[in-house]
Amino acid sequence: MRVTDPRALRALTHPLRLDLLELLAVIGPATAATCARHLKVSQASCSFHLRQLSKYGFVEQLSGKDRRERPWQLTSIEQSWSSVEGGAAGDELGRVFVEREADRITRWAESNSDEPEDWRRASFLGGMTLPVDVEELNLIAEQLLEVLRPYTERLTHPESWPDDARLVRIFLSATPTAGEDAGELSTELKERHS
Repeated sequence: MRVTDPRALRALTHPLRLDLLELLAVIGPATAATCARHLKVSQASCSFHLRQLSKYGFVEQLSGKDRRERPWQLTSIEQSWSSVEGGAAGDELGRVFVEREADRITRWAESNSDEPEDWRRASFLGGMTLPVDVEELNLIAEQLLEVLRPYTERLTHPESWPDDARLVRIFLSATPTAGEDAGELSTELKERHS
């Protein structure tokens, strides 16, 4: 789901709403009470935020006999947005999203000594600064998402999960270096190596 409506983007800037989307992606359809138990917040809060997500088409309530026990489900397992299309609302959502991811990475770094050694060795943090053009950057994004696709598809088929599976957050980001310096540096490096 590509989100471009600024109002829908603003609706996602609440961290609990992002938590709800992520939880429903992992556990599948769930009631507000189930979500509240997993997220350790009140059922009333989950119910309110699920209704807000529904208003913008991110979730829908499944039909059932008892309205209080009707589960919510995602309308799409993936959501994406762009600050180009979303303007200030897209920028704000990007900021909230990055802060959440940074908090997760920091929590792992602070507590991973309590984790099994094989999981500590398998986890990774890294970054690279690469000389690419816009077309190449688009291709890199497509290729990375394609590598992850078989694992993303598992979300809708829990029976296919390995017995020792854990939920692992994979954060992808490609942010061009800012300003004129990048172009000047590129020219300088090309001249130096020619």
